[in-house]
Amino acid sequence: MLDRLFTFQAALLKPITNEFTRTLSQSIHWKQRMLGIKGLRGIGKTTLLLQYLKYGLAGKGLYVTADHPWFYDHSLLDLAEEFEKNDGRVLLIDEIHKYPQWSTQLKNIYDGHPSLQVIFTASSALEIQKGQADLSRRVLSYELTGLSFREYLHFFQHQVYPIFSLEDIVKNPQGIISALTFPKKILPLFKNYLRNGYFPFSYHEPEGDFIIKLNQVLNTVLETDLAAIERYTAGNVVTIKKLLGVLSESVPFTPNIASLANKMKLGRDTVNNFIQHLERARLFNLIYQQPKGVAALQKPDKIYLENTNFAFALKDQPDVGSLRETFFFNQLHNAGYMVSLPASGDFLINKKWTFEIGGSAKKESQLRNTKNSFLALDGIESAYQNRIPLWLFGFLY
Repeated sequence: MLDRLFTFQAALLKPITNEFTRTLSQSIHWKQRMLGIKGLRGIGKTTLLLQYLKYGLAGKGLYVTADHPWFYDHSLLDLAEEFEKNDGRVLLIDEIHKYPQWSTQLKNIYDGHPSLQVIFTASSALEIQKGQADLSRRVLSYELTGLSFREYLHFFQHQVYPIFSLEDIVKNPQGIISALTFPKKILPLFKNYLRNGYFPFSYHEPEGDFIIKLNQVLNTVLETDLAAIERYTAGNVVTIKKLLGVLSESVPFTPNIASLANKMKLGRDTVNNFIQHLERARLFNLIYQQPKGVAALQKPDKIYLENTNFAFALKDQPDVGSLRETFFFNQLHNAGYMVSLPASGDFLINKKWTFEIGGSAKKESQLRNTKNSFLALDGIESAYQNRIPLWLFGFLY
């Protein structure tokens, strides 16, 4: 009964190597009975699962995709029962959000098959605790982000570098830089990363094809993932595409929800809801004067694209200042730091460090009277006093 699925799995495993593994894989508690790994499309979730299956489990598990034709006349629960009968122990399910009533099925598998471990992936937009069945006490979930600049150098240039904390970087940036050696000049490598280094699949794609595929990723997130998870109508999909277009034209964007709602002929709550959906889907990063509070629909003070690669997919010539700020916000956010807006400067990190982002000629006049303040500057290779190369913040994860 499962032969077709094992044949499918064998074909997928054949090209998988462990020459490069994501940093997150070392932090996952792989023995947890039910694990969820969320992330944006194209970010590497499938490869993460297959690497664990091939090298962590020596192939002794079963990988399936939730939209496989096998499920046309079988359920996930059927699969779990049949797999367990054949002495199966680890079931890996990709793109769980594509399966109707996924949360109920997972709950039934968890409760009814205690000897079976389930590891699944899902869209970033999926709120696991808000499914039809309560999985919050059963699932340990992780978020897989795009490549950091450090991971990009490992994957694309085959150079391995350590992770540094933000405290390490602000205390002794030049000491860190002096200990690093690069195969090529760092600034051109950083420029390439901003354009096409966040998504692992760009490794195999010419730049023009990568941009086309990245646009396909954006469309699929809107037309398939969000449509299924938020139950959008066809009209909703068209509207949220227009909203993405409007916001991406002027990011970083300081939203006037009333003006946006009027322009798009929508209610203010609807606009705010759509913005929150785009954030959960990891198309945007939202920032607040204070860390996000209790209000579920708290209006963001500024909106950024989630990563710099999106900027090149959505605009022919993205603004260089926006790219710099987007990169800094993205890397700090992905590394788990709390990012908010300061009274002066561009970003306040963990309510402790203030940063102004700019080019090599940027002056520190805006930060002159601000304690624990630094300039994160593009176009420089070395650090001096409180002037730190922007690219160094790509070594946080």
